[in-house]
Amino acid sequence: MKNIAILGSTGSIGRNALEVIAKFPDRFRVIGLTAWNNSALLQAQIIRFRPRVVAIADNCLSSELHDNLSGHDYRPEILCGHQGISDVAGMPEADIVISAIVGAAGLQPTLKAVRAGKTVALANKETLVMAGHIFTTEVRNSGARLLPVDSEHSALFQCMNGNKADSIRKVILTASGGPFLGRTARDLEHVTAADALRHPNWQMGKKITIDSATLMNKGLEVIEAHYLFNMPADRISVLVHPQSIVHSLVEFLDGSCLAQLANPDMKGPIAYALSYPERLGNVMEPLDWEKLSSLTFLKPDTNTFPCLRLAYEALKCGGTMPSVLNAANEVAVHAFLNGIIGFNAIPVIIEKTMEAHMPEEARDIDLVINTDQWARTKAAEVIGK
Repeated sequence: MKNIAILGSTGSIGRNALEVIAKFPDRFRVIGLTAWNNSALLQAQIIRFRPRVVAIADNCLSSELHDNLSGHDYRPEILCGHQGISDVAGMPEADIVISAIVGAAGLQPTLKAVRAGKTVALANKETLVMAGHIFTTEVRNSGARLLPVDSEHSALFQCMNGNKADSIRKVILTASGGPFLGRTARDLEHVTAADALRHPNWQMGKKITIDSATLMNKGLEVIEAHYLFNMPADRISVLVHPQSIVHSLVEFLDGSCLAQLANPDMKGPIAYALSYPERLGNVMEPLDWEKLSSLTFLKPDTNTFPCLRLAYEALKCGGTMPSVLNAANEVAVHAFLNGIIGFNAIPVIIEKTMEAHMPEEARDIDLVINTDQWARTKAAEVIGK
């Protein structure tokens, strides 16, 4: 029996993880849950899974949650704020911590789990984008184990398994292309948030869905792959694959490739991270090969979708620049979702924020966090102009 703590249990990854866990009650037990502000869903998860400790970021919502659970036969310890979330991340009893908080908010709780020596099932790519060198060093020093949950990185992990690193020529991340595949920049001048949130293949949260539409999600995944697999930028490629069946590929020195294929369902990589090195049965629907009419691959259009190019530039620059990229993107996406800026303004804001930054070596977490705050302020200033 493995004890599981989920950081971000009310988000898309968290909900999928709980679905997997519910199918295998003899193998997994939920002992900790955290949420940002969805107290209603967190309450339902508490009643169903009976965790020992929960945390919610908003202090007022923690009081409300406490009151709402007063009439039930089970009530966990309820923590609040960022410290409460970090306390759940470091629970001594947890065998696996699923890091599924969206954005920069996931950095410190995930780092807390690593420093506690946990097996971390990582879905929060921003942790590695912002502080990749610091984070991977902490993993090595603490004896923690990092297992990827992003479908692309899980695919690479599975394809690399059993192969020597020096036999790999490059890795190839696939991207669906999002809802605007084939459009021009002029076509995108007046698209709305509702348009951008209509992803053709995946059901995800709002922020990651917009990132998919801009190709920033793939850019962040390039940086994540760099740190997860110690792979230089020039050996990480991206292909647009509209069907989202091939999740990533590994190309070897002899010219052969290994690819991982599955239906677009996050329960697959979540289950693999939870059960590794085993595989669980009946996690998702298998592919129906007779109905697969075609698998197509295209070069990404970085003229229409420059966010992917900006991510490569941030990775090559290194130091604190990836943190600036991430923070500016979060601010710009939030502004787009709230109707303040247009879709095409997202990469403009990111690029102007990056141009204003003098990168430093990302030597400690305090510097990374200060850089993140500077970039948010700068991006907001750019939007204001």
